[in-house]
Amino acid sequence: MSPHALVTGSGGFVGGHVVAAAGAAGGVRLRLLVRTGPPPGPGPAAGTPVTFVRGDLAEPGSLTGVCDGVDAVVHCASRVGGDPGELRRVNDLGTRALVEEARRAGVRRFVCLSTAAVHGRGPFRAVRPGEVPYAPGSATSRTRAAAEGHVLAAGGTVLRPHLVYGAGDRWVVPGVLTLLRTLGARPEGRLGRQSMVDAAALGRALLSAALAPPGHAGGVRFVNHPRPVPGADLLTAVAETYGLFPGTVPGLPLEEARARLRGHPVALHHLELLAADHWFDDAPVWDALGCSPGPSFAEGFPRYAARYRNPEPAPPRGPGRAQYTPDAALSVPSASSGAHGR
Repeated sequence: MSPHALVTGSGGFVGGHVVAAAGAAGGVRLRLLVRTGPPPGPGPAAGTPVTFVRGDLAEPGSLTGVCDGVDAVVHCASRVGGDPGELRRVNDLGTRALVEEARRAGVRRFVCLSTAAVHGRGPFRAVRPGEVPYAPGSATSRTRAAAEGHVLAAGGTVLRPHLVYGAGDRWVVPGVLTLLRTLGARPEGRLGRQSMVDAAALGRALLSAALAPPGHAGGVRFVNHPRPVPGADLLTAVAETYGLFPGTVPGLPLEEARARLRGHPVALHHLELLAADHWFDDAPVWDALGCSPGPSFAEGFPRYAARYRNPEPAPPRGPGRAQYTPDAALSVPSASSGAHGR
């Protein structure tokens, strides 16, 4: 019988790409955790058997039975920003409850989407798993680090990207755009290298980890394209996509840029992020998972230029949806608990 996977956060940025990867791969049955009911319209993965189950990470009792009969869990749901108590309820305690339910149901593999932000702010240069400690700098990252602990204690797998771009991105490239528009110029000077990954490749990696054969080791892996992106290249790509700053506009030295951004915390956050190396080196992960990291950022980003210039409207914000905060670019956003809970 074909493998059966429960996916949380299927209505979110990365979770949606897991569903798409399952549809492209074929031969996978999906169960999608939703807070309020199936979304309207056509199914999320044409040709893939999909069922929906209600549950809310903020209410552990609602998770009883959601893992019954599945072979694997792909946990992409989290909350980014907002009330610290709610972050703990969803990211920390909600993940713990889901792990316990998966263990009770005999699920053989549990894969959790996390974030390199659990290590805090860089510089990080060619860092491999296990080489740097936890040093979360926000309530979001602290509760996601706690979630990792529950998954790892149960023998699960944690995948940590850094910056995720592609179809559905409302955080990374839009954040860089905010930086550039606020400054009115392109920062120049020594900028760091950034580990990045296309959301489609990340979705495939999460699915591959969930479908790995018995005996495949769990643990923590960084999951980014093997080639880090120079900060200057990221700024240039975004500026060109949106038609900003012709060659006649001079660059702005970093210290002057910092001074100009006082009072603009979101834009300043993105500047400081790009000013330091955040390079997480785990290239063998792609061979281990049996999938490709896709093209490099320089090769892959242009295909999304039209999507970024003409984004689909953001879904309405509900009580369970992630809020935009300055730490968002360091905390991969996804749905908080299902198709109706980004």
